[in-house]
Amino acid sequence: MRSAECGIGEPFFIPHSAGLLTFGAFCTFEAMDEKESGEKFREFVELIARLRAPGGCPWDREQTHASLKPMLLEEAYEVVEAIDEGDDEELTGELGDLLLQVIFHSQIATEEKRFTISDVISRVSSKMIRRHPHVFADDDASTAGEVLRNWEALKEAELQAKGEQNSSMLDSVSTRLPAVMEAFQMTTKVSRVDFDWPDVEAVLEKLDEETLELKEAVRRESVSHREIADEVGDLLFVAVNVARLLGIDPESALKSSNRKFRRRFHYIESRLGEQGRKPSDSDHVEMNALWSEAKRREKGESVA
Repeated sequence: MRSAECGIGEPFFIPHSAGLLTFGAFCTFEAMDEKESGEKFREFVELIARLRAPGGCPWDREQTHASLKPMLLEEAYEVVEAIDEGDDEELTGELGDLLLQVIFHSQIATEEKRFTISDVISRVSSKMIRRHPHVFADDDASTAGEVLRNWEALKEAELQAKGEQNSSMLDSVSTRLPAVMEAFQMTTKVSRVDFDWPDVEAVLEKLDEETLELKEAVRRESVSHREIADEVGDLLFVAVNVARLLGIDPESALKSSNRKFRRRFHYIESRLGEQGRKPSDSDHVEMNALWSEAKRREKGESVA
């Protein structure tokens, strides 16, 4: 037997009945034992099946994979927001909503006799075991970097075994991802084969270079809109990599800044509202002053 210590409570045993493991793996859960969690999962799967069954909910019965796509994205982003906010109560609920999407899609497939939730679980469990031979077999990987390099090599070997092969290691990064995430994932991938800036200072120098190129393009009289857009894109691409080399998720960082902007502008609206006014009744000088006031309040400084 081999075990992996997760370090957050009492041991959780991954059962042999999953048909995937011939050994025990131990993690920690304080609130729920193996039997209870399995039973609750089964009940939840049955609940979704009941909603989709004849006599169930008309709205749920009408849904398709395509109609659920916006909700799947929304729930994933709400999970991220709850993580960023450090709100465990909210995270518990949002993870449940995301799990609902997984079960819902699997139920649709089950009804069409394509695959089941058991197939989904078996597929990902098998993949995790194959991709972690340093845990479940005798391979060595002592650092996270070695694990990631091995992961890429194992993915390539799996493709070759199926008679497939990506023409590029970037083929596994979806072009449908939001642009910030796509840039982050692509450069994360190639960094695993040592195609990367050597350190943060180097990428910051590149950021300065791209900023200068954008300024020069803006000053040129004959520059096209497309050329300006290209320079802006290059600047944003490098900014994503500044975050990556600093160990910061750029999407979460930008979301945090967005929330900060909302919060501070709401403060402006509130202060103007106390006088029976709206932003359209103000000007940039007054609103900038209120913005600075909002910043001082957030830092606990006096606004008198």
